[in-house]
Amino acid sequence: MIVRLRDEHGSISLWLVTASFVMIVLVGLAVDLGGQVHAQQRAHDVAAEAARAGGQQVQAAPAVEGHYLAIDTAAARAAAQDYLAAANVEGSVTITGGDTITVDVTDTYSPTFLNFIGVGDLTVTGEASARLIRSLGGTER
Repeated sequence: MIVRLRDEHGSISLWLVTASFVMIVLVGLAVDLGGQVHAQQRAHDVAAEAARAGGQQVQAAPAVEGHYLAIDTAAARAAAQDYLAAANVEGSVTITGGDTITVDVTDTYSPTFLNFIGVGDLTVTGEASARLIRSLGGTER
């Protein structure tokens, strides 16, 4: 009985190239999707901080006199927009009910690896609100 071995010259190399390519794509996906999640969290954090900056702009006279608490609309909008500009992001500021400021942020994430396979900039968004409350002894009034 004669056993003949097939010529498998190069089959390991082809498998190694294919496996290496797949691993590079998987690492690229992990890095870029992680980067996009980080950019999404940053957009939310910037929106929250801009809302807080705007929420600190209170109409002084009624608050000091103890009548009511309300946002100084023009100052709050300007403070929130200034914060967004300093963070170098685009966003919108909405004030509702005289006591709530909402900030929506839109930013982009530029992929590091995925742009090699044609994936361009990815849009990320964030939204946060701040509401003025008056409390006495830990109870909202």
